[in-house]
Amino acid sequence: MKRILFTAALLLACATLPAQTKEWANYSRYSEQNEQVLQAQSQGAPKPLAVLMGDSITDGWYRADRQFFEDFNLVGRGISGQCTSHMLARFQRDVVELKPKYVVILAGTNDIALNEGFSNVENAFRNIISMCQIAKANRIKVILCSTTPAAGFPWRPEVTDANAQERWLNETLKEYAAAHRLGFADYAAALSRADGVTDPAYSHDGVHPNIDGYKIMEGILLDALRIRKR
Repeated sequence: MKRILFTAALLLACATLPAQTKEWANYSRYSEQNEQVLQAQSQGAPKPLAVLMGDSITDGWYRADRQFFEDFNLVGRGISGQCTSHMLARFQRDVVELKPKYVVILAGTNDIALNEGFSNVENAFRNIISMCQIAKANRIKVILCSTTPAAGFPWRPEVTDANAQERWLNETLKEYAAAHRLGFADYAAALSRADGVTDPAYSHDGVHPNIDGYKIMEGILLDALRIRKR
């Protein structure tokens, strides 16, 4: 009898839980834009040269310099606050189905910032490897990117070793890219001061690039894509 009552109570509790209204990986963020890309392809438009997969740094890049994306047939698929686990979950929808020649993966900052409550830089690296493997299986060339270097995160002051974790991730990504013959865009080297932290001239908060920072990143990315500047 006790078991029956417990089961009934559990079912009642589950039935009264509020419905989940937020998509964990925000699959719908780019649903309309993805449909537009696919519709354009069906009408003879070229496939995207590259999809830029990332977090707020990529998200803000498109808002800061939309013309850059349009000039070089690039598609921005960054979502603010996302960790590598979110990106891995939506990789099929936001990258593979668009059939780009390249995917540019800029990820890991929010894993280090513990945006999901708990994560670690090793798991971020593993998630990035998984994205690379999915891309390779779908004949999409990969360009890995070093994270933009930060001394810390204004929204997560308890993370006191951000720069050390970012250095480890960037070095590991660079080694992985070399070992697997992937492209590598080293934004960190270009944006950092001598102490390894983002130069204030290129960021308003030490994490997110400003337009001057993005312009530097654009040159590095075009080199990685083997495109001459116009």
